[in-house]
Amino acid sequence: MKNKAMQSRLKAEVMEFIHCHKSLQLASNDADGAPHASYAPFAVGDNCLYVLLSELASHGVNLQRDARASVLIIEDEATAANMFARVRVNYSMRAEQVQRDSATWQAGIASLVDRFGEFPGQLTQLQDFSLFRLVPTGGRYIKGFGRAYKLPGNTLAGDDLQHLNRS
Repeated sequence: MKNKAMQSRLKAEVMEFIHCHKSLQLASNDADGAPHASYAPFAVGDNCLYVLLSELASHGVNLQRDARASVLIIEDEATAANMFARVRVNYSMRAEQVQRDSATWQAGIASLVDRFGEFPGQLTQLQDFSLFRLVPTGGRYIKGFGRAYKLPGNTLAGDDLQHLNRS
């Protein structure tokens, strides 16, 4: 896609879609390499998503052991015009456990508190909660049938969204 105005519009659309949602579907790998599906509330950071997870929960344990993850943010069923073509963005992610009390920790927790109120801050008082920074390694934005775009890595939307053509 070469049209800069269209690229800019699509980028803004992806970011607006992400900001309009408060939770994501998270797939991680268990100790045997089997997929594990869960969900988590999230905040948006600098080209990443922040999630605060308990180390007692399966997804927290999984991400500590294997940094590979997949994230899906999807249009609500109640508002979808077509259940077979729900708007969605999915990413392959690299999970980075953030060191407690580091500058990145402070920024991530502040983003979560801005989005959800004081509750995430209260969770940080529990030592089993870890902050993860989910960094995209690639993804797709799907607006419906024949309207899918490849998202570059290291960014939530990027400046070069490419239409996925049938090849």
